[in-house]
Amino acid sequence: MRQSFNPANRDLIVNINGTLVHRDQAAVSPFDSVVQNGDAVWEGLRLYNGRIFKLTEHLNRLQAGARTLAYQNVPSNAAITAEIRRTLAANSMTDNVHIRLTLSRGVKYTSGMDPRVNLGQPTLIILAEHKAPVYDKGGVRLITSGIRRIPPDCLDQNIHSCNMLNSILAKMQANAAQVDDCMMLDIHGFVAETNATHLFFVENGIVSTPHTDSCPEGITRATVLELCGKHAIPHAVRNISLAEVYRADEVFCTGTMGELAPVVEIDGRAYGDGKSGPFTSRLSDLYQGLTATTGTEVVD
Repeated sequence: MRQSFNPANRDLIVNINGTLVHRDQAAVSPFDSVVQNGDAVWEGLRLYNGRIFKLTEHLNRLQAGARTLAYQNVPSNAAITAEIRRTLAANSMTDNVHIRLTLSRGVKYTSGMDPRVNLGQPTLIILAEHKAPVYDKGGVRLITSGIRRIPPDCLDQNIHSCNMLNSILAKMQANAAQVDDCMMLDIHGFVAETNATHLFFVENGIVSTPHTDSCPEGITRATVLELCGKHAIPHAVRNISLAEVYRADEVFCTGTMGELAPVVEIDGRAYGDGKSGPFTSRLSDLYQGLTATTGTEVVD
């Protein structure tokens, strides 16, 4: 699965600290923490018919990461939302759009890792692109990565940070194997997530997903669990071993960028008849029902 360039994005207007600029002229200081150290947090949002799905939840997660990293002078949710509105208006965007928010510790007065050399004003980047869900609804193929997910005593993955080399190394393995993504295990050998999405497994009519000890607390993941509860679909959050993965009846992945997508193969083992199973299809329909009817209006 390789994303291709969308010509509709050729003349995007990007928002950097409130300044709207063409993508080719957009610039971030070489002294910025995101450049120097990958010291930033991020969110991915999706725009449906003028509404952003789960905007408050995404912005709250961004704020939580900024608090954990002790960023100063972080803009409020209302201020960030106002800048998102400006960015979408500048690009005449109303639907089928993915928005990437990046919030860094900001610019330093000299190179270095020490946060005390930062000037105390964070950098907010808003990048909105015309982008349909990126995963093939016909099915995703995975292999198990040799790269393990980082445990919380090393770097808590619930800080939704821009430090993503762990995932990039796994993605490189997937590319070399000519599959879509890699399934990543934690240091105990249980499933964490893929290099880019959360995973759900269905066996004997029960929908299960791993704990978030070694992966972010996904908002799409939480939405799927809420849908299971609301619609009386048996579900569990627990440790899942490779043996359980291989004997599952259905597997699907979740994320804002790709919504819900069936997994049809892991490590050469096929699932179902190579297409979306009944639980995956039902939850996908329920999720689409939510995105079509709920969200925060950001387009006038």
